[in-house]
Amino acid sequence: MTACIHSSRTQFLEKYDCNHNNYSNFCRPDYHDQFSCKPISKNTIFSQNHEEYEDDDDDLWLKMKDEARSEVDQEPILANYYFSLILSHSSLESALANQISIKLSNLSLPSATLYDLIMGVLTQDHEVVISVKNDLKAVKERDPACISYVHCFLNFKGFVACQAHRIAHNLWLQGRTILALLIQSRVSEVFSIDIHPGAKIGSGVMFDHGTGIVIGETSVIGNNVSILHNVTLGGTGKSCGDRHPKIGDGVLIGAGTCVLGNIMIGEGAKIGAGSVVLKDVPARTTAVGNPAKLIGGKKNPTKLDKIPSFTMDHIQHVNEWSDYVI
Repeated sequence: MTACIHSSRTQFLEKYDCNHNNYSNFCRPDYHDQFSCKPISKNTIFSQNHEEYEDDDDDLWLKMKDEARSEVDQEPILANYYFSLILSHSSLESALANQISIKLSNLSLPSATLYDLIMGVLTQDHEVVISVKNDLKAVKERDPACISYVHCFLNFKGFVACQAHRIAHNLWLQGRTILALLIQSRVSEVFSIDIHPGAKIGSGVMFDHGTGIVIGETSVIGNNVSILHNVTLGGTGKSCGDRHPKIGDGVLIGAGTCVLGNIMIGEGAKIGAGSVVLKDVPARTTAVGNPAKLIGGKKNPTKLDKIPSFTMDHIQHVNEWSDYVI
């Protein structure tokens, strides 16, 4: 696929004394035909202003490219890596499709096939892209271990797994269940994160570490939720149909927690690490222990031995979550 390899790439790699021939492994077979592979001049690559991106008003993507250039300056040995995964792409959508397709591909499932599939979703559903950007910002703001947006994008498997789920969920809603379940299976194998494609996940979500997260089919997760590793949003095994938890906006779920059954975790609630939650948790309240007991929040004091029932307003709020575009 020599059409995608321009002289500017050779200049870029020669600056860092890298083997530019490796880039042919990352070019999509039909990339040039579907998404024009425009030449990138040496001055464009290393410019410190944004005038060269007249057609790109996405500040986050520009920031990521600047971060990638800066990190290449610090570690020239990674020039190949950053160019193929970030700097050679014209948009966040293209870079994300490339990242997911490389991670999930195998001998029987070529990365080029996955790339085309994912780009189709990202170009048709702008709301998915908005959620991707909000997830990036959420990780950068909430995780002190995240040193940059591009660091999260390339190295945080919880973030990549969440975005792969967004693609699978979109396919699930289209009735393309076989493809959706295939992506779920590959994500589970590669990242040890198992999210059913039917689950609804809001925007600005952070899966910190991610390992061991299991999210069931009828789960609903609101906006700005943080979930740590080894968390299960599962069923009790005693019911069918709508059988998984509903997580409100701004909830924090600690590591090793099990939230089981069709219960609601109210807005702004916190679930302590290692807890087993089997009943509703009111908004802005902390639940800890096995079985979980409630500790009243500052604005919503609650007795430890009683969990108040939810009103119809809360139930209606849960129904409205189904309008989230994932």
